[in-house]
Amino acid sequence: MKRIALIGSTGSIGCSALRVIESRPDAYRVVALAAGKNMDLLAEQVRKFQPLQVAVLGDREAESLKEHLDGAEKTRIVSGTDGLIRVGTLEEVDTVISAITGAAGLVPTYAAIRAGKNIALANKETMVMAGPLVM
Repeated sequence: MKRIALIGSTGSIGCSALRVIESRPDAYRVVALAAGKNMDLLAEQVRKFQPLQVAVLGDREAESLKEHLDGAEKTRIVSGTDGLIRVGTLEEVDTVISAITGAAGLVPTYAAIRAGKNIALANKETMVMAGPLVM
């Protein structure tokens, strides 16, 4: 079973990845999610997939997600760049899907590579900015 961290879970690629994961519960487990601003959708994803950890853009989004979840979930919420790095380097994760848009994907993707994770890269900016480092 592949244990997945999905960075960019509320975007179109992230949502598509979650549909595939949901269709194969024997093959995949969502361990961590990360998203920017769509806390409504992220809260739905947390309820459905029950990840160990979720990273959001900042403290405001973390508070919003906590309100959406109403304390019912046991998922740990982290924020900022450090939160993205944590999600991608969790010991329980073996594969990171990097679907976050723009340059924001470089740091967590590189951290995941350094931590020995398998990377499914759906972020072209990471390749443009640091191709030799991530290859």
